[in-house]
Amino acid sequence: MNEDKVIGCEEALARLFEYIDHELNPCHGHEMDEHLSRCLSCYSRLEFEQRLRVHLQEAAQEQAPDELQNKVKALIMKL
Repeated sequence: MNEDKVIGCEEALARLFEYIDHELNPCHGHEMDEHLSRCLSCYSRLEFEQRLRVHLQEAAQEQAPDELQNKVKALIMKL
């Protein structure tokens, strides 16, 4: 009989970004699914990270005002 490995929060958090990006192998993905279904703390962290990514993606779509772009370019030129 093949028992599922129970992972702790430390291991789950170490795998979190690979889980979000769907980069875990199926076995580790299943372990994460099981952990997240039982651990409110890690599940909350997952939800936070997913929402943060959405907000960052949306913010990346906005263009900085011309004045700000010019200031940044001027600062770069001074380097």
